[in-house]
Amino acid sequence: MGDPKRHRNKYKKPLKPWEAKRMAEESILVNDYGLKNKKELWVTKSKIKRLRLQAKALIAATSEQAEKEKKQLLDSLKIYKLLDSDKVEDVLSLDTNNILDKRLQTMVYRLALAKSQKHARQLIVHGHVTVNGKKVNAPSYLVSALDKIELKANEQNTKGVELIENAS
Repeated sequence: MGDPKRHRNKYKKPLKPWEAKRMAEESILVNDYGLKNKKELWVTKSKIKRLRLQAKALIAATSEQAEKEKKQLLDSLKIYKLLDSDKVEDVLSLDTNNILDKRLQTMVYRLALAKSQKHARQLIVHGHVTVNGKKVNAPSYLVSALDKIELKANEQNTKGVELIENAS
């Protein structure tokens, strides 16, 4: 189980840290999706890798338990609209962009609630975005198909607007 005091990384660093081609590709993704650093990208790549490994193991397995796990895996991916079909083999075709497109930061930007990816990140971190009426301050939160994203009105700003209107 592990010692609770010891932090365990949720990602693996690249084996070749100074590979120019990989670094250029990562920089493009970091800029396109407004990520804080490349570690967020590595976490996403690790999620994809775990999903692929699980799918490979389930494809090879034939037991009753494997069928249950296949259904659970497919259902969990359908919640996030990462997968449309009922084939476990399609999990192998997922890539990093699929997960990055489902992050709260990207969704806020795509819904035109923010001017840029960095602005979307700031709105989320400062607590101005709600998902299903609850404040979420993690830009990496994966948004499901059923979630409703709203920009919370700041009470201080609206009071300031009312005072200015009354003064006129």
